[in-house]
Amino acid sequence: MSNDPTLAETIDESLLRAGFAMGPDFERILRQNLHARDGRHRVLALRGAVRQALMGSPDWLEVLTDRDVDVRREALAQLAYVGDVDESVLRVMVQLLDDADPLVVDAVAFALAEHLYVDAVERLSQVASSHDDARCRESAVAALGAIGDDRGRVAVLRALDDKAPVRRRAIVALSNFEGPDIDEALARASEDRDWQVRAAVTQLRSEDD
Repeated sequence: MSNDPTLAETIDESLLRAGFAMGPDFERILRQNLHARDGRHRVLALRGAVRQALMGSPDWLEVLTDRDVDVRREALAQLAYVGDVDESVLRVMVQLLDDADPLVVDAVAFALAEHLYVDAVERLSQVASSHDDARCRESAVAALGAIGDDRGRVAVLRALDDKAPVRRRAIVALSNFEGPDIDEALARASEDRDWQVRAAVTQLRSEDD
């Protein structure tokens, strides 16, 4: 492999460098490649633009609706840790709970939970109750627990009749809800056939003591 410094940078190398270097030339590279033909280049540009704090609401709306599933996933992964997200962006994130890709739905639920977006509770409840993919149901249940809005209570309780990973997640989610129905559900779950569900109930009760 040659180390000749005169060799031209590849587009990947150029994008990676632009993501860490300041200045108008690097900003131009990142912004141009947010619209690149190649999806990988759009992903790299997105990472760099986030790192350089260049993403505005119009940029987020564009990447969230990108034709490439990898770009949508990356946008959601980044948005989970962005401090101030515009309402218009959050609304589009909720719409992505209908995405055909389960990993996008999973990422949406996580990001919405990180932002404690209460207006997503109704759709998250639907995902938790009826999505075909158990990973999506589990993520939605976790998000409902994190948000803690009472409108999500029924969906979380229903999740105790789902597959074991979803039931375990539901036990954790129930920590943000109170009432006789919650106590009754935990009592039933303490005798669950899955030992990890039973252990989750024990852990939750010990934290309450």
